[in-house]
Amino acid sequence: MDKTKVLAAGAAGLAAGLVVERLRRKQKDVTGRHDARVIVVLGAQWGDEGKGKLVDVLAGRADVVARFNGGANAGHSLVVDGKTYAFHLLPCGMLRADCENVIGNGVVVHLPTLFEELRQLDDGTDASLERLVVSSRAHVLLDAHRVIDGMIEDEKRGRSTGSLGTTKRGVGPAYASKMNRNGLRFCDLVGPDDVLVERLGALRAFQHAHYRGCVPPTLEADDEELGKLRQFRDRLVAKNVVRDTVTLLRDRIAANRTILAEGANAALLDADFGTYPYVTSSSTTVGGVCTGLGVPPSQVDCVIGVVKAYTTRVGAGPFPTELGLDAGAGRHLSSVGHEYGTTTGRKRRCGWLDVPLLRYSHAVNGYDSINLTKLDVLTGLDALKIGVEYAIDGEVLPRGYMPASLDELARVDVRYVELPGWTEDLSLCRAFADLPANARRYVRAVEEALGGRISWVGVGPGRDDMFVMPGVH
Repeated sequence: MDKTKVLAAGAAGLAAGLVVERLRRKQKDVTGRHDARVIVVLGAQWGDEGKGKLVDVLAGRADVVARFNGGANAGHSLVVDGKTYAFHLLPCGMLRADCENVIGNGVVVHLPTLFEELRQLDDGTDASLERLVVSSRAHVLLDAHRVIDGMIEDEKRGRSTGSLGTTKRGVGPAYASKMNRNGLRFCDLVGPDDVLVERLGALRAFQHAHYRGCVPPTLEADDEELGKLRQFRDRLVAKNVVRDTVTLLRDRIAANRTILAEGANAALLDADFGTYPYVTSSSTTVGGVCTGLGVPPSQVDCVIGVVKAYTTRVGAGPFPTELGLDAGAGRHLSSVGHEYGTTTGRKRRCGWLDVPLLRYSHAVNGYDSINLTKLDVLTGLDALKIGVEYAIDGEVLPRGYMPASLDELARVDVRYVELPGWTEDLSLCRAFADLPANARRYVRAVEEALGGRISWVGVGPGRDDMFVMPGVH
């Protein structure tokens, strides 16, 4: 079999993987309810784990890919047929011609960014809009939200806690408008024009009163952003993009369709469960799927955690296993892993794999399976470390416990196990048995430390650079 056929077979096997296995294993219960078909893919660390590639591959067998949280403050880089796509708002299923894509009510949407991403697919023809549905309950992120984000971040500089390192994409202020109950929703955008003007005008007045200088005090008839919103509205209405996604998803579930839910950011950036205040402004954990899409918890069938083979984070905040980036393993992870943010281009902080963090992440999300990514980046390191325990003052912290207090988290000592590295190229490995012995040992050590099952391993950036672990059918 030639390489092309091997790659195609590997991709097909991966897409079948755990999803089919798990769904077939479940049976109709005594109440007569048929099995749910909602599969969730979540980042298990601080983001940038490579969730997009798994979602892209699984989308080959999904009917719907639904985004449930966040905004354009995080991104997926996808490599398909040698071309790189950078998505911040669009669901990864947009790269599949036969896949329906949903942006749920839990997302805040900056329309200029959305349409710029669409240009990657259709060069401005809006043809791909026919495969996209935006919730009528989702909130519109305005340019003023981005200005306010920058103002707040700049104002925090010099405080004892310092700035949070946000992307200044306006996501936090947009969620603040939502919770202040004066936000602009998509149902307002596509409704009667006087409703749009009234809602936008009221929000502008509030923003001017509380963040002077970010917007004019009143909404004028020739307002530039209002004009752009009207243009975007016309394009959305022409393709019937804005709809009630609660009803849509309910109908798809009733029709036994497979729904793949994807989120932005990751578990340790969750507003409730992350390393607060160095977190994002939305629910990034499995509960956010229910609130961000209107899907009942009983319908969530399978939760997959995506874990990078080491740890990274962008921006400020605690990082127990962090390495310096100027030399040694830290520099290797940064340069070989191309650890730069998709959204900001900022260099990511890098460190060893943090198992206590992952155990906590699993406690919150209940992962059915793990996708281990970027194993290939470790190639060339003589020795590898895995952080397996946290201790404070010599006392090991309970399994699955993550300190809520950053002062307490700053005091933890990480206890490591050390494993030998490898030098062999992993890019053509298409099965676990193809890995060099020390790479196999590393994967099994991670699996044992986590106490959970790894179902997929990533060995490169492309759609086909991932294989299914033994025992996954």
